[in-house]
Amino acid sequence: MKVSFHRLLALAFMLVFAAQPQAQEFKLTHQWKQGTDGRDLAAREFIKEVNKKDPSIKFRVYPGASLISNPLKQLDAIQDGTIEMCVLPLIYGAGKIPELSVTILPGAITNISDAMKLKNSEYAQKLQELAEANGFHILTWWWTEGGFANRVHPIAGPDTVKGLKMRGADRTIDSAMQSAGASVFSMPSTELYNAVQSGVLDGLLTSYETFVSMRLYEQLKFATIGGDYTIFMVIQPLIISKKAWDKLTPAQRKIFEEAATKSETFFNAEQNKVEQKVVEVFKGAGAQVRQMTKAEFEQWLALSKRTAWKDFSNSSPKAKELVDALLRSRAQ
Repeated sequence: MKVSFHRLLALAFMLVFAAQPQAQEFKLTHQWKQGTDGRDLAAREFIKEVNKKDPSIKFRVYPGASLISNPLKQLDAIQDGTIEMCVLPLIYGAGKIPELSVTILPGAITNISDAMKLKNSEYAQKLQELAEANGFHILTWWWTEGGFANRVHPIAGPDTVKGLKMRGADRTIDSAMQSAGASVFSMPSTELYNAVQSGVLDGLLTSYETFVSMRLYEQLKFATIGGDYTIFMVIQPLIISKKAWDKLTPAQRKIFEEAATKSETFFNAEQNKVEQKVVEVFKGAGAQVRQMTKAEFEQWLALSKRTAWKDFSNSSPKAKELVDALLRSRAQ
């Protein structure tokens, strides 16, 4: 059988092309503003570090909920592989995976330094196992601090939320606030500004990053932020679809992990800046700003252990396992 020279040449080109490593592209989504929010900046820092080692890996970033308008739907897209990566407050997945609420148990982790000590702990390992069993892999150990703000009166101990319409970000915090007499509402960060402006909410708990990037300080008159004590600590990591993670070579996984570690240093530095900035912008908007005292924190912690912690631990064997791992890891 005769084969033409041109067909042989075309076949040779096809074989050479197939032998070359193919560029990969990862779609990365999040709900925050580009260029100002630390979660956007840290995601781009991660990309920069990856590309230093492997320029063939391409990323396309979709900030500000520009690809997926409802931030809660990002986990669905990660699980089915529609998108490869996103920055996600893991509590947004608690509706599908209730055990993720362990990442916001009020008062369980007190600050970023405390959270970073848990990075290689049994708790972190159990959390990763939960993630991978549900279709995603946690890349970064990004934790954010937050606090209370509202438009009615200052928030101090649990008795001061009685009668207020509040958003706590998760059913565990909701449980504690309901026990203290508040009405609670569930909604993503993208809806908070309008909810406060329209009177649907009196106040809320959220991260310092969100207070600033969503300009919530424009609608709130009282803030309990800054200082040594807060009941709001939540992990908001960069995650990757398990399908995409499994396709990476061992060398590529190592590059991703090294980039993740470097992004954590960057992210934590940004959190230190935003803690100072959030106080400045609230004061600049004419709000009254105060810090939670140790006595107030201990009142919230005691209430949370009786309500939120207890309810969560009793919700499933896996939930109790996670709480026990967290407590053992903290003790170590």
